[in-house]
This record gives sequence, C-alpha cells and structure tokens, in this order.
Amino acid sequence: MVLILAVTCAVAVGNIYFPQAIGPLVAAGLHVSPDSAAAVVTATQAGYTAGMVLLVPLGDRFPHRSFLVVLLSLTGLALLAAGCAPALPALIAASTLVGLTTVGAQIVGPLAAGLVAADRQGAVIGTLLSGSTGGMLLARTFSGTLGEWLGWRAPYLVAAVLALLLATVLAFAVPTTTPSSRQPYIALLAEPLRLLRTEPDLRRSCFYQATVFAGFSAVWTCLDTSLNGTGARSVAYVPAVTRPGATLKTSTTPVASSTSDKERQLPAAGNGATGAAKPITTPDRNC
Repeated sequence: MVLILAVTCAVAVGNIYFPQAIGPLVAAGLHVSPDSAAAVVTATQAGYTAGMVLLVPLGDRFPHRSFLVVLLSLTGLALLAAGCAPALPALIAASTLVGLTTVGAQIVGPLAAGLVAADRQGAVIGTLLSGSTGGMLLARTFSGTLGEWLGWRAPYLVAAVLALLLATVLAFAVPTTTPSSRQPYIALLAEPLRLLRTEPDLRRSCFYQATVFAGFSAVWTCLDTSLNGTGARSVAYVPAVTRPGATLKTSTTPVASSTSDKERQLPAAGNGATGAAKPITTPDRNC
C-alpha cells in the first residue's frame, strides 16, 4: 500500500515538472517562439497554486479514496487534452487544469499517516517524500527523453495513462476513510490563515521550506540558462548529471524520517515529521 501511495506522489508531483524539459519541443511543434511556449510551464504552476489553495482543503471534507480517484481521473483527462491540443492556447488551458487537479500528493500524506501506527508514521511519510522527490527529479528525464524520441505530445499522453491507471488501482486498493471535518468550505479555506497567525512554529517552518524550494528552483533555472541555445537534447539529459545526488536524497529521506518516530518532542501540531507532511488536509495541521 505504501509503495502504491509513493508512486501516486511521484506521478502527481512529476506532472508539474515534466513540461519544463519539453519547452523547446513544444515551441517547434506548435510553431511558436520559445518564450510563448514557456507559458505552458507558467500555467501549470499557476494551476497547481490554485489547486493547493482551493482543492486540498477539501481533503478534510471528503473521503480520501474517492477524492484521490476524482483528482487523478481529472488530471488524466486534462493531460489527455494537453497531449491532443491543436494550438498553444488550448495547451495552456489544459496545462492549467493539469496543475489545478494534480494535488494528490497533499492528500496522500494524511491518508497514509492515518493507516499506520504512530511509531511508523515518520518512516511512511519519509517514503512518500522520497516518491515525491523522485517524481520531481526524474520527470524531466522522462519527458525530455520521450519527447526527443516521439515528439512533445508523447509525455502528456503517457502521463495521462499513468494517472488514469493509478485512479483505477486506488479505487480498489485504498481502504475507506471517514472525513475528519464537517466544516463549510469557506471555513476550510480560512483555516490555514488562522493557523499561520496563531502558530509561530508553523510560520518558521513555512519560511524554511520556502527558502529551500527557492534554492532548488534557482539551481534548475541556472542549469536551463546555462544550456540555453545548446539544443533540447542537452536540456533533456541534464537530470542524469544530478541523479547521484537525487538518489542519495531519495534513499536517505525515509531513514531521516524514521528518526522522528523515536524522538517525538514536537508539540501537538502534527506528530513530528508527519506534521510537515500534512499541509492543509487536516484543520489542526495546516501549512
């Protein structure tokens, strides 16, 4: 079960990042400028931000299994639409929908933590984070390589099949859970803001994570800038250079998270490591 959920995290997160490696291929295939094709990546990220704010809080309101299945199904259909887009505006619209609905990783964390004993939650969340990290890093290699062989549409179509296949598997594999809240939707949207206002430790944690992600994004931006003009093939294989470090990080995350199972010294804002991995889906552990 944990392996299936880790793969779900990898696919959901990977959908945000694989378009970055095929921007030049999209530009050439749709006969637009590279700057115009870059709007596809921007639209995906904008949709993802909206999904985090507008959809993830519903993880408290609906059973996790049915919510995940719906999200993955919608993501698969949006990816299919993107892969069949006849022009750039349609691709941008479909990419926005992909980003909006591919927030399954934020639902999987609380689901998995609720299915295991408290002394294993850190290890399980670490495994899920490894899946997310692997999806984030390997998605570029996947799309760049596949795009070079079969064209820019192929990564979207393969990702659509993966999302729809996972939706089918989760519909049968994930046990039924009970929603943790009956709050109105507006109250769920406001809960993260309340927690940020009242929990200084949460604000500090969010700041740390924001700086880490900013540094991560800066690295990839510099790589892309350095390789600009060297051809799409070079950009596609950049992740292979950084794979040893990514493999080390992915392998050590579950070990580090397991340590938190033995040292639960944090207050009741989220059961050690699991608190950081339950961003918005539980009212008392939003981030």
